[in-house]
Amino acid sequence: MNIYAELFLTFAKMGAMTFGGGYAMLPILQREVVENKKWATEEELADYYAIGQCTPGIIAVNTATFIGTKYKGILGGVIATLGLVFPSLVIISAIAALITNFSDYAVVHHAFIGIRACVCVQIFNSVLKLGKKSVIDIPTALIFIAVLAVSFFTDISPVVFVVVAAIIGIIIKSLEAKKA
Repeated sequence: MNIYAELFLTFAKMGAMTFGGGYAMLPILQREVVENKKWATEEELADYYAIGQCTPGIIAVNTATFIGTKYKGILGGVIATLGLVFPSLVIISAIAALITNFSDYAVVHHAFIGIRACVCVQIFNSVLKLGKKSVIDIPTALIFIAVLAVSFFTDISPVVFVVVAAIIGIIIKSLEAKKA
């Protein structure tokens, strides 16, 4: 299969199967991009996701763009992004045409309650997987705990957390390199 078609279809499949936004896409990204296609490593995916969260736009779209660009350059980034958003465009257009007719049905409301609960579990599982690869020593564990604690008690932007954690990571690893 043409590699660009494969890139488009892989991300289109993810776009069609993801309910709940960018966070819900993380387990699918891990399975398809890291485990099945090997287009990125767990660490790269975590980096792309972090950058995607603190750059303008939708996290999933940003992440798809990063992965496609890494794998096949700018054209790969464009194709991965188009593949990701195409199913949503089609599905949202169809839902928008029909939603006013069905939004008052209890079964629709109940279905979305179940979907949201399922998405929470998927996100939690992805966080555990990424945590195992990201929290690799005492300094990274301390950064994790500090960000977790501060994020619970403040409304600080995720961008600030990512930038500060990056600076701390640079300082810590530079000091470790000097000791070695």
